[in-house]
Amino acid sequence: MSFESKFGTNHLGHFALTNLLLEHITGRIVTVASQAERLARLDFDDLNWEHRPYQPSRAYNDSKLANLLFTAELQRRLSATRSDVLATAAHPGLVATNIYHHPGPRRPADLLWAVAIRLLAQGADHGALPVLYAAAAADIPGNSFAGPSHFAHMRGAPELIDRSAAAQDPDLARRLWTVSEQLTGVRFPI
Repeated sequence: MSFESKFGTNHLGHFALTNLLLEHITGRIVTVASQAERLARLDFDDLNWEHRPYQPSRAYNDSKLANLLFTAELQRRLSATRSDVLATAAHPGLVATNIYHHPGPRRPADLLWAVAIRLLAQGADHGALPVLYAAAAADIPGNSFAGPSHFAHMRGAPELIDRSAAAQDPDLARRLWTVSEQLTGVRFPI
């Protein structure tokens, strides 16, 4: 079975690997998410974008919402088993990396984006800080979401940040978990 590449890579791959390794994990599980989740409209009837016009940026946003729903449901399940393992998530912010360099023809929006990256983005070293914070901060609770503290959480020192209402919906998280188990064939092992 094939999956839409962003959903498959950013969510289903992480879902399967985490569940396969879970019995051996003793610390924290950090999922790299994004505030792009706020623009998501996860369509459970068409996760592979087979019945609607494909929109790469929306597919990315959907995968990042899936990351936060996965983190929430994973933490709920870990807590239910009285596990000491914590599931957290991190948003690195707007980070200037080669991910924004696309070969081929440029659109006017691409040029605007390039200028925005130059002016607003932080370096990869600073983008790693929210992930490190989510992984190592002593006082961070399970199901936390860490991200940069400044400029709409796009840059700055790490702190705990909010997520969308959809990313906090326990019914949506459970539904995604069930669908993810069906699509990957991997079950929660504890």
